[in-house]
Amino acid sequence: MAIYLRRATLDDLQSVMTIIEQARAQLKEKGNPQWQDGHPFQKTMENDIKAGYNWVLIDNQKIVGTATLQLTSEQTYEEIKDGSWLKPNEPYAIIHRLAVLPSHNGQGFGKYIFSNLLTVGYLQGVRNFRYDTHYKNIPVQKIGQEIGFIKRGTIYTDDKIDNKHMGFELNLK
Repeated sequence: MAIYLRRATLDDLQSVMTIIEQARAQLKEKGNPQWQDGHPFQKTMENDIKAGYNWVLIDNQKIVGTATLQLTSEQTYEEIKDGSWLKPNEPYAIIHRLAVLPSHNGQGFGKYIFSNLLTVGYLQGVRNFRYDTHYKNIPVQKIGQEIGFIKRGTIYTDDKIDNKHMGFELNLK
């Protein structure tokens, strides 16, 4: 069956939240404090969908992953410590809230989501991409680095438990 990415609709919200909740539980199980303060919240995901920023990965006609491609800058990314952005003054998109059903981990779906979001952004004129993840989230760090993202430093998020995250950047031509 086909594997593809499509823009999420409000009808997908419960499936998206199921993926987020299962990913949150898996992070906790692995001792990663990321998302343990309850975010991303359902309202956040609903807003992402309404803005047209949330995407779902379909495998065999089932939603197995989700991520947000935010096409606007964010204050969180304006200040970076222990490093710097390569292109700090150029527009960028942010990949946020990436999650894959734990039952589908290890099959390359996270990399597939990243790659397809780069294509979506590129087709809309975006050439610079950023994302962040917790220092303990090795799988998401590895996926980004495998497709060319470079760790640029530390950013501080709104996470209420541990807000110190690694900031990554990819610049395309």
